[in-house]
Amino acid sequence: MSKINYYHSLIFFNLCILLSAFEFLRNNSLIFLCLFLILSLGISHGALDHIKGKKLLKLLNYKSSSIFYISYIFVGVSIIIVWLFFSKILLLIFLIVASYHFGKEDSEFINNKSKLDLIYFFKGSLVITAPLLFHKTETLNIFNNLNFDISQSLLISNEFLYVFIAVSLFANIIISLNKHIDIKSLLLMDFISILLLNYFLNPILAFTIYFCFLHSIRHSFKLSNELNKKNFIKGLREFLIKAIPLTILTAILFLVSLFFLNNYYFLDNAISQIIFIGLASLTFPHILLEYLIEKNEKQRN
Repeated sequence: MSKINYYHSLIFFNLCILLSAFEFLRNNSLIFLCLFLILSLGISHGALDHIKGKKLLKLLNYKSSSIFYISYIFVGVSIIIVWLFFSKILLLIFLIVASYHFGKEDSEFINNKSKLDLIYFFKGSLVITAPLLFHKTETLNIFNNLNFDISQSLLISNEFLYVFIAVSLFANIIISLNKHIDIKSLLLMDFISILLLNYFLNPILAFTIYFCFLHSIRHSFKLSNELNKKNFIKGLREFLIKAIPLTILTAILFLVSLFFLNNYYFLDNAISQIIFIGLASLTFPHILLEYLIEKNEKQRN
């Protein structure tokens, strides 16, 4: 798996260099392409949560799968409802949780015994701070569309953002301490790739490429390996077969929601709301599930 992750990062790094050369991508969000990629590659990496849910129920000695499905859907729907009434607070929490989630899952393949979760937060925060630094106006417009106005905050000053990016680099260095040169190179390539994407591309397009082609694919590789540790190709094939049904169902729900939102917002704004609110409603139960499994496995051991 270490070689697969290394070559994946190498390919992604070269893809980012290639994309940065296309002038027409620099001011074009390609919002429909972004929506398609997120509804296919993006959300598919969480499409095995129902299998993980059964694993959690087994750890908790529950036999009924309905408990998991009801709880999972309840958390997701609750996020949407809370967003409608407390969008500013929830989006802030989502950005913090997402930063930790990106940092942790993007480096899960590394045998890192550090318990400093803050390191993962700083590593993943690059995904949030880079677009604010390089495309501040466009990024703030996205936040404003989500009813989250931070235009007057000192936290988005260039000086603060540069410091945060430097801390993110330092977090990558800490994670790679005492690791093989391939691990160090991989983390550095990922760091530079995210900077390249956000320097040259529109924020939504940059996030989509990162989320789909680095974060989601890496997590999908991990799941494929868990399904078949002896044969990665067979494991990947099994992952795709198991992931397709829930991915299609989730995509349909997203599109139905877009149909209704388009009655109240311009299409581009409706799509951006679907992308970020939809991802929030999926991310919170996904992270909670991962946390509960990890916690209960440690207690068993």
